[in-house]
Amino acid sequence: MLYGEENKAKLRSMTFGYGSKEKGSVIPRYRLNEESIDPDAAKGLIMNQLLDEGNSRLNMATFCQTYMEKQAVELMAETLDKNAIDKSEYPQVAELENRCVNILAHLWNAPKKSDYLGTSTVGSSEACMLAGMAMKFRWRNRARACGLDVNAKKPNLIMSAAYQVCWEKFCVYWDVELRVVPVTRSNMTLDLDTVMDYVDEYTIGIVGIMGTTYTGEYDDIKALNFLVDGYNKAHEGGHELVIHIDGASGGMFAPFTEPELEWDFRLEHVVSISTSGHKYGLTYPGVGWVVWRGKEYLPEELIFRVSYLGGEMPTMAINFSRSASQIVGQYYNFLRFGRQGYSHIHLKTREIAGLIADRIEHTGLFELYNTGSRMPIVCYRLKPNAQYRDGTKVVWNLYDLSDRLRMHGWQVPAYPLPDGAEEVTVQRIVCRADLTFNLAEAFVMDFRECLDDLKNAHVLCNEGKTGSYGFTH
Repeated sequence: MLYGEENKAKLRSMTFGYGSKEKGSVIPRYRLNEESIDPDAAKGLIMNQLLDEGNSRLNMATFCQTYMEKQAVELMAETLDKNAIDKSEYPQVAELENRCVNILAHLWNAPKKSDYLGTSTVGSSEACMLAGMAMKFRWRNRARACGLDVNAKKPNLIMSAAYQVCWEKFCVYWDVELRVVPVTRSNMTLDLDTVMDYVDEYTIGIVGIMGTTYTGEYDDIKALNFLVDGYNKAHEGGHELVIHIDGASGGMFAPFTEPELEWDFRLEHVVSISTSGHKYGLTYPGVGWVVWRGKEYLPEELIFRVSYLGGEMPTMAINFSRSASQIVGQYYNFLRFGRQGYSHIHLKTREIAGLIADRIEHTGLFELYNTGSRMPIVCYRLKPNAQYRDGTKVVWNLYDLSDRLRMHGWQVPAYPLPDGAEEVTVQRIVCRADLTFNLAEAFVMDFRECLDDLKNAHVLCNEGKTGSYGFTH
């Protein structure tokens, strides 16, 4: 071990490897070095720092894309310097963004004669924030016009307990009450039997989720729209209930795999949809989208005007300066793959998810919540009193299995389900476009080996462990 202030200081610094002309130099970690260093040396130090890190391709926890084609990467690298917010300086970037918004509006079946509008964002979290703000401002304007005291109590937003944390942030940041509809072990989506019990005159909207973070399932948006329609007819001229769709993952998946499924702007009360371009839009992390079905659903006070080719162009993002590279990457994918290409990629990914689910179910140790039949997500729990085929009792838990899989490089999260089913711990495997059949087979082989290792293990470290293990974004 190292002792003394001199040796402790070494732990707070970096040194160059052998053969380097800077060999022997010491670079501080937590303050600026006094002198400049060679660019290759700087890169080498950083690459060494990143060696002890997971392989993103083996990260089964994240929905975020971990691969793009070489041509897309080159395009993105060449446009990193362009500021997406500067519409007048980079009008062609603005044009590409506009094309993407129109592509999504068409993909989500916006009414042909509607005055829909939308914007790119930094991921779907910002998109959700914008959609939530629009609902709150519109509710407030209508409530005041109806004579409701908007300060008498907090406005509220309703969604299932299987929501993503960005909605909790929105409610905290914008002072909105989050009304959560509990899930059950038999129904991990929005409970349509009870959801309307949460509605009152202070409800700014209901969030329907297309692909929950926990299990990847879709809320029944068409049935929800029917309930909302009945409410609005009963309150005509007064409080109006609207639906926002959190399509972070499903919004860029369902249109290509289940085009007949009605969840989007075909439903009258769906007023806005958000999605992640960096999930099943197949773009690297950093881009999201939100589209409103018409101008009336985005209050004018949330729109700011910027100069654009001698005229004006609306902007409504929370963030300001950011690179245009993510927008360029998204448009590349739209141009490159088209509807047919996206359909082929997503159907293949779903097929691979089905293969993995089948192999996991075949072990006889797990109860599956999602087999990848809709979203390419495999979600399962360990059966109560699970036994191997030879009668050996399972004495490990899913946290132990996560540990063993990590030894093979695979990152598979284990976590409890949300309110209403929190006593159940599950694991979730997210299949992305870069998960090939041979890589899936390698995972299955490692999975089986981990089960055998745990069967013969004498030391288990996670007995009685609760809470989340690994990332669930």
